[in-house]
Amino acid sequence: MSSHFVILGAGFAALTAARTLRSKAPQARITLVAPKAEFVYLPSLIWVPTGVRKSSDLVIDLAPFLHKHRIDFLAAEVTGLQDGGRTVLTTGGPVENDGLIIATGGRFIKKLPGIEHAIALCEGVAAAEKIRERLLAMDSGRIACGFGGNPQEPTAARGGPMFELLFGIDTWLRRQRKRDKVELVFFNASDKPGQRLGERAVTGLLSHMAKRRIDTHLGHKPLRMSPEGVETEGGLVKADLILFMPGMTGPGWTHNSELPRSPGGFIQADAHCAVPGFERVFVAGDAGSYPGPDWLPKQAHMADLQAKAAAENLLLVMQGQPAQHVPKAELVCIVDTVDSGILVFRDESKTIVLPPSRAFTWAKRWFEGKYLKDYRSA
Repeated sequence: MSSHFVILGAGFAALTAARTLRSKAPQARITLVAPKAEFVYLPSLIWVPTGVRKSSDLVIDLAPFLHKHRIDFLAAEVTGLQDGGRTVLTTGGPVENDGLIIATGGRFIKKLPGIEHAIALCEGVAAAEKIRERLLAMDSGRIACGFGGNPQEPTAARGGPMFELLFGIDTWLRRQRKRDKVELVFFNASDKPGQRLGERAVTGLLSHMAKRRIDTHLGHKPLRMSPEGVETEGGLVKADLILFMPGMTGPGWTHNSELPRSPGGFIQADAHCAVPGFERVFVAGDAGSYPGPDWLPKQAHMADLQAKAAAENLLLVMQGQPAQHVPKAELVCIVDTVDSGILVFRDESKTIVLPPSRAFTWAKRWFEGKYLKDYRSA
């Protein structure tokens, strides 16, 4: 009798896990559980506010992919686990499994008073479209851009997209001949924001801001937000539009389970992406907390590496063998500015930062097309 594998989620980690399982276990039954059978290519949301991409370019209907790979789909939200992970509780009813991969992603921490006055880009296409509407309507004023973190989990921050959004808006404003009337300011609680990219990258990004006449308000913790701007321990950052990426924590449904959680609220994983104390249960992507360097990114590329390792390890365990695949700790990022890009690469032995080049922004767009090709043409 073939095994039944259940994957929770429909993002980068979930789909990579599904593809890996199907390629290595052609007879297995695979079920994907997510609210919608669609995939949003989040890295390109940075281009929606400036009109480089439309939301429709980035939302992929997964029905052809699911059909091609013979994957069942349940449109439901996960609410908990039972039987040591063998039963997943969902709004569509219980789902039993022989092996489970959790890839439901993380959540943004929205405890900052007045955070409703800010727009968080990575919340999805609606947020990106809202930013575009605000930009189109703005002929003068001030835009404040920043990101937060999780005090209990230093890796749980997503700063890269905010640097890209900031530089992209600057480029767009210049092309619209509005830049002299619209001020830009970047704020962050750290005096060296983006340290996970490496010291050289931080220096380069701050230098890039200075060249573009982008003000900075660094080293001061945000206290609250309001229609007037962002109040920090160092004073008020006046703004007509606040673009802010909160820090991240784990999925809320885990509180209704016995899954082990890290100090920052993520599902605890070992080096093989297995959940300690739970047989044949693995986690990949933003839902988990993994051993590794303090710069380990919450990034699509890393999620793919974790998902592949999780799927391969699950198959080994199903065969009675120990898990042996460990995802490489690797950060690959092109900080896009619409008209150029800065390449940042980091692993446990080196950090590479290459100067701005138009070739890198085209490389980022080429990779988007390459990545989505299999889902669009399924």
